[in-house]
Amino acid sequence: MSGEARTDVEAVEAANAALYDAVERGDLDALAENWLHDEISVVHPGWPVLSGRDEVLRSYALIMANTEYIQFFLTDVEVSVMGDTALVTCTENILSGGPAEEDGSAGPLVGGLVVATNVFRRAEDGKWRVWAHHGSPVLVEEDEDDEDGGPDGLDGIDGEGGTVL
Repeated sequence: MSGEARTDVEAVEAANAALYDAVERGDLDALAENWLHDEISVVHPGWPVLSGRDEVLRSYALIMANTEYIQFFLTDVEVSVMGDTALVTCTENILSGGPAEEDGSAGPLVGGLVVATNVFRRAEDGKWRVWAHHGSPVLVEEDEDDEDGGPDGLDGIDGEGGTVL
């Protein structure tokens, strides 16, 4: 891989990480900065296709407003760059939770798995920005031999419930 291609892959990896970081922080302005200003689209698991910048950003605003805590652990990240377009596929291992309990302790946490495809384009300013995001839930069957009740000892990561993007 040439030095320029490696630099593009690294830049796309950084742009992808920035997208998830903005959601984790609940920072809609930072999230908006990561998206193109052209026609964009998003498919959140269980949602219809949303098109256009206003509709896409509104969907993230709704998710952020209704999610007290969210954290993404990205695995299986693959990046492919062709010219000014890049494709990122990954598994979003999501941990999310609701409001804190009355005693101040953390609210219930729920885990979920989503496979995601993020399409980036190089904008006129040279920065990689999201053109489209598509997330699909992964349904994981519980292993009956697992003492914790979750697959591979990940109690609660069962593909049901939770906030998924």
